[in-house]
Parts: sequence; C-alpha cells; structure tokens
Amino acid sequence: MATADPPEHYYIAYIDEAGDPGLKAVRPVDPVGGTEWLCLAAVVTSAKQSQNAVGWVRSILNETGAKASDIHFRNLPEFRKRIACSAVAKLPVRAFVLASNKKNMRQYRNLRAERLKSQQWFYNFCLRMLLERVTHFCFEHAKSENAPGRLLKIIYSERGGHSYGQTVAYHELLKSQSKAGTMVLTKRRIFWEVLDWRLAEAVSHKSSAGAQLADVVASSFYQAIDTLPPTKWDNSYAKLLKPIMAKDDGNYMNYGLALQPTPPSKAKLTDQQKEIFEFYGYRFWP
Repeated sequence: MATADPPEHYYIAYIDEAGDPGLKAVRPVDPVGGTEWLCLAAVVTSAKQSQNAVGWVRSILNETGAKASDIHFRNLPEFRKRIACSAVAKLPVRAFVLASNKKNMRQYRNLRAERLKSQQWFYNFCLRMLLERVTHFCFEHAKSENAPGRLLKIIYSERGGHSYGQTVAYHELLKSQSKAGTMVLTKRRIFWEVLDWRLAEAVSHKSSAGAQLADVVASSFYQAIDTLPPTKWDNSYAKLLKPIMAKDDGNYMNYGLALQPTPPSKAKLTDQQKEIFEFYGYRFWP
C-alpha cells in the first residue's frame, strides 16, 4: 500500500551532534574510550525562513573567507569560528543543546532496549530529551499565534552506522506509551501535537545548509565543555550564540541549554566545564 504524502509543515528543526554515544569505555574514567560528552543540537526556524538557509551559509563562508562549499566548524581556524558564530547568532532561528556527560553512564546497560534489539538507545534517549524542548517551543509558539495544528519537520544530519528507522520506531513507541500512560519518565513530554512521523528525514551534511548551522551550534558547545585532547577547550564560541539560544520563562537553563545528568552536581564537572553552564544560568552547589 502506498504511503500517504507527508502533510505540510510550518516549523523545521535541523539536528546534529558532537561526540559519540559509546558507553562501554568513557574518557576520562578510561584512558582510551568514547568521548566524555554527547552533545545534540537543534536549530529551529520556520519553513518559510528555511528557504534562505543556503544563502545564510554562503554568506557565512564569505565572511569567514573559508575556501569551502560547506561549513565544518571543527575544521575552521579559531578566528573563523568567531566570525561564523557571530553570523549565526544574527539569524532568525532558535537553538537548543542537550549536553550529556557520560561518566555516570559508563558500562550502563538498558535491558529493555536490548530486548527491543535497539543498538542506539542512548542516542535515542538523548534525542528524546532534546525533542521535548524543541516540540514544546513550537507548540507554545503556535499557541501564542492562535494557530494550533502547525507541524514540525525534523532533518537529521546523517552519521555513520546510525539507523534513523530505529529512531522513528522509538518515537512511535514513546507516542504509544504516552497515550497508554506508561511513560517511564514524565517530568517533560514530547508534544506529539506538532509531530508527524512522515516529517522526518536524514540528509548528508554537505547537502543541507540547515544541518551545517546545527553543526556550528553542536560543535561550539562541544568545544565549550570537552576539556580532553584533542579538543582545544574554548567556551567563547558558545557564548557568542546566546542571542539565538531558546528560553522558557526567560531562562536558558534546562531549556535552550540542558545538562544531563540531573541534578547538575551529579555530573561532577571541572571548573572549566562548569563555566558555560553557569553563563547560561546553572548553579552548582557543593
């Protein structure tokens, strides 16, 4: 049976990540292993504005003087990173970051996910927390304009070895659990009112200007929180993005920038790592 055409969307979210979801061995607990952080970022704009994304990226590349056809933030020299972030901070978008410190998740096994044969449950779990905030933003924006029924399209920047079919299936499971009242975590929720599974696709980084903007956000915050080589720690880029970071009731904390695990003290961060979170409103108590 043919699949129905996807409905029209009003919002669009470009999603990218920095770091990896590996939990078997995690630096710095292990001398060799996966990254200490998994950082997921979403850049949200209207479908109408998204038509300008190619022009935005072209303008940013021109401003930085980079001789490339697309933006790979981590490959830019430091002075070009500042130019890129300053330019992105002026765009008509909102940005969200979910930063998960993985030390406390080292060697953790999700037996329920294993029974479902999900090999990427940790990524999906982090994505869920990101989408809880993104969908809330879209739902509230539509409500403020008295325009219910507006839908969000999600564009994932492809990463090797990841099954986006599994991700969609996970979302459908969450939706079913939500309707049945069996959600394990219920403090926040995904606003299914703005989602339709047909409005999700994975694209290559090079082919999507919006995905490249999400790369700027994800990589900027990753560089602000990862203090282990080969990352050159610098939180000035993430600070430059403040004008576009999403707020809820005037607060960035746990919305535009969300830290896992909670409470913040549980992450056992270094003073350097704490700086960017404190800049966005977090407080760390002894």
